[in-house]
Parts: sequence; structure tokens; C-alpha cells
Amino acid sequence: MFKTLYQKCLDLASHKSSNFFLGLVSFIESSFFPIPPDVMIIPMVIAKKKSYLKIFLIASIFSVLGGIFGYILGSIFLDMAMNVIEFYGYENKINTLINNLAQGEGLIAWLGILFLAGFTPLPYKVFTIASGLIGFNLLIFIIVSLISRSLRFFVIAYLSYKFGDLFTEFMNKHGSKWFTVLGILLVLIFTIIFLIIKFNA
Repeated sequence: MFKTLYQKCLDLASHKSSNFFLGLVSFIESSFFPIPPDVMIIPMVIAKKKSYLKIFLIASIFSVLGGIFGYILGSIFLDMAMNVIEFYGYENKINTLINNLAQGEGLIAWLGILFLAGFTPLPYKVFTIASGLIGFNLLIFIIVSLISRSLRFFVIAYLSYKFGDLFTEFMNKHGSKWFTVLGILLVLIFTIIFLIIKFNA
């Protein structure tokens, strides 16, 4: 099933209405769909290099809107939300995080995980839904999602623009690993900055 969906997304990247389909895939991927927009962004940028900023913006904006939809699913449609979380095998991890937050622990950890979910191969949709489940601050959720999703898609679009098929080959072989490493480093940097500001306040 995943291979079929992956190939379908690749095919849509060359469709005459590819911008529309990119927006659609970006939206639904943030709430339930398993194939990330990266699959479309890379070939679209390679085919239309001058449009890389437009492609990046479409993916970013609709991904965040999809994240808000996922948040609403978690807030209102509990059974459907849990089905999605269980489908990706994250029910135990999410329950543990929810329990920690209920005890007044883990807020900073949740911010870090939400950023990583938006930037790395972690299933972002699981954490958009879970944010709605726990009633996480919607404005902070949108800001973190906007930063992480925009940063991810800009990196992908820009490197596709600069290196073309070389970047495609790199992503196929090492993309998940390096995005995870870079995401963790960014979270550590933000955490250190936060702690410095907090202790100096």
C-alpha cells in the first residue's frame, strides 16, 4: 500500500496541477496521510527550479493548516484520533507524554518533540492530533509547527534547487538520518538558549 501511495505522489509531482496536489498532500499528511510532501517537493523543484520558493511556501502553509486540522481531530473526535495514533504505533508513547503533562511535567519536552515531529521523519500527524488531545496551547502549537515545517521544507526545496538529482540520491540514502541529527541539534540549541535566558532573567 505504501509503495503504491508513494508512486502516486511521485506521479502527481509531474501533473499539470501539481501545486494543487502538493497543497493537498501537505494538508492531509499533517493529520493522517503516511506519505510526506518531500516526495513531491524534490521532483517539482528539479523540474521548475525558479519556482522553488513558491513550492516551499505551498508545502509549508498547507502543512500547518493540516496540522491545525489534526489538532481539531484530537480535540473533538477522540475515537478517530486514537485510531490514527494506534495506526502509527504511538499509543503508549503518547499516553506516557500525556500522563507526564497531567502531572505538570514535560512541557519543554513536548515543545521539543513537536518541533522534531515537524522537522524530522517522526510522524508529525501523531503529534498534531495528540496536541489537540491534551489541549495544548493552540497559538504555541501553530508557531512551533510553522517554524519546524517551514524550516524542513525550505531546506528540502533549496537543496533540490541547488543540487538537483544529487540531492535526490542523498535523500534516498541518508535523508532520514541527517534530518533527525540536525533536528536534535536544533532542539538542543534552542533548549540551551532557553535555559540561559531563564537563569539570567
